[in-house]
Amino acid sequence: FFGTGVLAYFAFLNIDPLNWYWSFPLLLLALFVHGTMGPFMGLIAVHELMHRTVFKSKQLNAFFERVYAFISWSDYLWYQGSHPPHHGATCHEAYDGEVPLALLARARIERKKNWIRLLVFNPTATWQKLKLVWRHARGHVHGRWYNHVLPEADPAVRRRHRNWAQILLIGHGVLAAMFVVTGHWFLIVVFTFGTFYCGWLGFLCGFPQHYGLNPNVPDFRYNTRTFTCSWLPAFYYWNMQYHLEHHMFPAVPFYNLPKLRAAIAHDLPPATHGLIATWRELFEIRRRVRENPEYRFVPDVPLRPKRSAMAMSEQLELPLDPK
Repeated sequence: FFGTGVLAYFAFLNIDPLNWYWSFPLLLLALFVHGTMGPFMGLIAVHELMHRTVFKSKQLNAFFERVYAFISWSDYLWYQGSHPPHHGATCHEAYDGEVPLALLARARIERKKNWIRLLVFNPTATWQKLKLVWRHARGHVHGRWYNHVLPEADPAVRRRHRNWAQILLIGHGVLAAMFVVTGHWFLIVVFTFGTFYCGWLGFLCGFPQHYGLNPNVPDFRYNTRTFTCSWLPAFYYWNMQYHLEHHMFPAVPFYNLPKLRAAIAHDLPPATHGLIATWRELFEIRRRVRENPEYRFVPDVPLRPKRSAMAMSEQLELPLDPK
């Protein structure tokens, strides 16, 4: 992100009335690449740091969690309260407000307008995010899940949450003023709002996690999706394409998830390879949901042989369910 930011800034400095016909397209390309990195500096990075698996030191994890949250204007305190219930009761409508599957199923992923905004810039989403930070900086918390995670009965967490939103506003405001005063105003585009545009790749990687799957089931294999992809998006995405494995064993560091997959693949649904094939599957699910709103994709979960179940039951000294 910082490397692409430097390249974008130098591309901007290189623009001249005599070379605009190639330097301006070069700047747009640099900003596109830089913005593409943006989502991976946001909650995707905050997520793994919050699990405390990136560094051995808890202090380093906590420090960089705040650094990434600041860069991306992320509400890491809300996320700290929201994400454990998401892992403990994944896609259970009464307990998981982070991923409301019923709402997710209605996402109009076939609309070209949404994809154009993802590829370029979504002014509505940007304005909504800035308004949300402003509202939180004033101590106003709205929404059922927000109030569940940040209860009014806990004034300490409410105060920390308000202070963090104020840090975001004041910190980014001071930096933007410094950029203008020092004559480097374009850094506002590169840094202040560097995670607000060209979010297409983050969306392509993140949206398949639970889309079209099954709510209110205790087996992660029915409500969480793994796909595989080439090394570059896997690197940017912190290996979260192995999302089912991450939900089953959230304490496993992201860099060990491929090994975990290999070790337990026999007990998991097959993983679609590649973003194109994965999204082809999602579009097919979307088509079926439009035809039948109650449709849910049921993964091909391997069934254990009865003899294996009997052996496991005897080993654990538990009665075998006759079903």
